[in-house]
Amino acid sequence: MVDNRVCLCFWKKAAGILLAAASLLVVSCGENMKELSPLSIDELGVSIPNGHSREYSYTDKSGGFYYGMTSTDSWGDWYAGWNVNAKRIFADYRLYVDGERLLRKNAHVRVYPDRLMRHYDKAVETFCLLDKPRLLYVRMDSIQGKLVSLMLEGENVTDARKDGNSVVYTAKESPENVVRMAPANGVAIEFNDSIMTVPASSGGFLIAFGTEEDSREAIEGFRKEGENWLTERSRRIQSLLNHNPLKTNLDSLDHALAWIMLTNDQLITYQHGGYGMYAGLPWFTDFWGRDMFISMPGAVLCTGQFETARDILASFARYQDTVSTSPTYGRIPNRLNLEGVLYNTTDGTPRFVMQVHDYLKYTGDTAFVKEIYPSVKIATDASLRLYTDEKGYLTHADADTWMDAKRQSKYPCSPRGNRAVDVQALWYIQLMNAADLARYMNREEDARRWNDAAARLRSNFERDFVDTATQFVYDHLNTDGTGDTQIRPNAIYALDLISDSNLKMHETKEVWERLVYPWGVSSLDQDDEQFHPYHEQWHRYHKDDAYHNGTIWLWNNGMAMQRMIENGQADIAYTLFRNMNRQALAEGAVGSLSENADAWPRAGQTWVRRSGTFLQAWSNSEHIRVWNQYFLGVRPDMLNHSITLAPQLPSDLKEVDSRVNIGDGILHMIISKENANGTYRYKWNGAPVTLKLDIDSYQTLDVPVSAGSLITAKADGACMTVEVSDASGKKTANHIVEPDAAKVEKKKLQDAYFSDTHFAKPSYRENIKSMSRYFDPPLTYQSIE
Repeated sequence: MVDNRVCLCFWKKAAGILLAAASLLVVSCGENMKELSPLSIDELGVSIPNGHSREYSYTDKSGGFYYGMTSTDSWGDWYAGWNVNAKRIFADYRLYVDGERLLRKNAHVRVYPDRLMRHYDKAVETFCLLDKPRLLYVRMDSIQGKLVSLMLEGENVTDARKDGNSVVYTAKESPENVVRMAPANGVAIEFNDSIMTVPASSGGFLIAFGTEEDSREAIEGFRKEGENWLTERSRRIQSLLNHNPLKTNLDSLDHALAWIMLTNDQLITYQHGGYGMYAGLPWFTDFWGRDMFISMPGAVLCTGQFETARDILASFARYQDTVSTSPTYGRIPNRLNLEGVLYNTTDGTPRFVMQVHDYLKYTGDTAFVKEIYPSVKIATDASLRLYTDEKGYLTHADADTWMDAKRQSKYPCSPRGNRAVDVQALWYIQLMNAADLARYMNREEDARRWNDAAARLRSNFERDFVDTATQFVYDHLNTDGTGDTQIRPNAIYALDLISDSNLKMHETKEVWERLVYPWGVSSLDQDDEQFHPYHEQWHRYHKDDAYHNGTIWLWNNGMAMQRMIENGQADIAYTLFRNMNRQALAEGAVGSLSENADAWPRAGQTWVRRSGTFLQAWSNSEHIRVWNQYFLGVRPDMLNHSITLAPQLPSDLKEVDSRVNIGDGILHMIISKENANGTYRYKWNGAPVTLKLDIDSYQTLDVPVSAGSLITAKADGACMTVEVSDASGKKTANHIVEPDAAKVEKKKLQDAYFSDTHFAKPSYRENIKSMSRYFDPPLTYQSIE
């Protein structure tokens, strides 16, 4: 049985186990490379200030999640509480000591990645969700009384009845299952007026979900193995921190990135026979292809979860539409859920091929090419035959891009048919990536056909999508071939198809100053007559009309920051990055980035209201990706046995110590930088590769390394010295690297061009079209105007 000794000793014991595990994972970095210890779960605890309440979530990685508010006593959100397999189980619970309710608003609350703790005057509550079985643990300690009680809230638990020493409810939305409530120890219970009461020595409460038998076994199993189950869950979460350690001179940065990584990992779940990612909590609990493939680089590649990445790709390939007569032949699903498969997007399939290629660049797993190549070939050839026009552009319906909202599921709210600029960029990359894989398969005919198609698209792109007189890149081409002049963020995804570097700078700055607010990237310029300043304003317009017509989308932050960094403007990019870190640590859901936000602050506010899902996969993932690939500048290409190292640190960052998993190895880096002076140390532990040093304005240097090699580069502005040593510490090479004149000149031009760049600023005005009507009663989702 689980007794008080287990309850009281668990967290100390778990902390000791996790610390020991972390110590074992520390890799000796040799001369001049200090050991890097990961953050611990306990160090990441976030305290909630008095008078505030924040959302939090935990998942079991297989279809169940709990969604709560830290300091709110009566909360009625539709998805509040425990949700399993898209079914609402119960909304919340109440606790009592000797009949007196413990009010959360009076508690000191601290949220950890594996648990939530509330310190009341009369007790301490620790809330945990387990990975397996379907079980919640509400532990009670330091009780100032004789009895503790618990009551479940919500309309979805009904027909309560005692069953031995537990209480069983019918799960209204899952009637074949029950919710079973019992004390942590096998003490006697009382149950009156929906409240279970037990002695203070009970250790707290267990809440199980499943069949009658499964729920009973879960309770009994916890009493025997609960300590191990809790430890295993904490160990799983800690292991991700252990494999992705980071230490900088900014604790807030370290903690924010750790939290964002961990909450993002909550969305990676095992269902439908394989791994996938929820698009976001609380309501996007399906596997969405487009969202998942956008999220993969930051979620599973940058974090070194390569087996999971491989499984996601292989699992989704099994659901590809391979019926040659189908209107969606060749497409990878946009949505995979318990009810079926949907193929209603055009950009999910290019992103699937891109992620196959990205996975191979991170892992060098060329054996996977043979397995996945048939899916890549069908996807690429089907698009060439069925969906591509005479100029090589990929065509699509009005709502088949990521801007996909429809009213009444019929009328596109932001029509972008039939050739969106971002879709053409994705299609071009798909063709190039597919051709690359074809060469690995010795399919030269396939490679030639796809390269030719890519060349045709590229040769037409600037002529059709760019107005050189105004330096404007069209958002999409209409069916008649005319260009759409709405200012949206989509063109920044296509800048690699533009040859004019001045035009690239212009587009980057234009998007930043017109669409990038301190709180994220707007989906439409505020001077457009279709602009909607607030995501939810039901008295004025339908929510879906605003979804892609002004509403902020945080996932676009990643590419906006990337383009700034590519233009040498890490400080500008970091202003937005820092604001997102603050959101994760101090605003909204603990550790999470939201899906959306308003474009303008509401009356009397200086910051905007978040909206959409409170935890969105691609928002979190793009934040991680841009940190790893562009601020740290680590961009692997293990297909060609090389890793580009092009760090672009903002001025606020003086010290960075990090480890990145690549292929079969680990890259440990320590960077110390102050203005033009800097020391860059890279230790590689893996198969032989070439490290491509692309540091500041110095000439690029290729350095072959093998396991244990250490590179030390010291820059003083005038030159950079690079020393290379092998695993034994023996110096094997010495280089003097001069500044690259072309790079120096380019940086001067970029700095001058972006010197006065600023965020977009809300231009409040009364005569905005979207706000010109007033509906009373307010509109609803079902409203038809």
